[in-house]
Amino acid sequence: MSYDEELAERVRDAVNEAAGDHASREIKMFGGLCWTVNTHMAVGCGDDDLMVHVGAAGIDEALARGARRATMGERTMGGVVLVSAADLPDDASLRAWVAPAVERAVARPPKPPKSPRPPG
Repeated sequence: MSYDEELAERVRDAVNEAAGDHASREIKMFGGLCWTVNTHMAVGCGDDDLMVHVGAAGIDEALARGARRATMGERTMGGVVLVSAADLPDDASLRAWVAPAVERAVARPPKPPKSPRPPG
């Protein structure tokens, strides 16, 4: 999977704006990009889509707004939807997806650091 550089730049700006003082991190994953805030996945981009963590309770509303379920192979990703870049023509439409995802990530307690793996 590759990602749209222009969309990635727009998402990067929207995440930074929405996260404010909260730590965000950009991670390359599966050939795309993912942004975590407060150690939790908020959004990502791959191909020509914005991937948004809406939570299980947010799926129906997101689908009604034009998103589609995110899948990985034959598996449906729980609480995650895809929004076509074509449906994000301006910054306001992008922020309408990114800001709530960032708020959701900020509201959760940070994940504890991973323990180092024992040698061997």
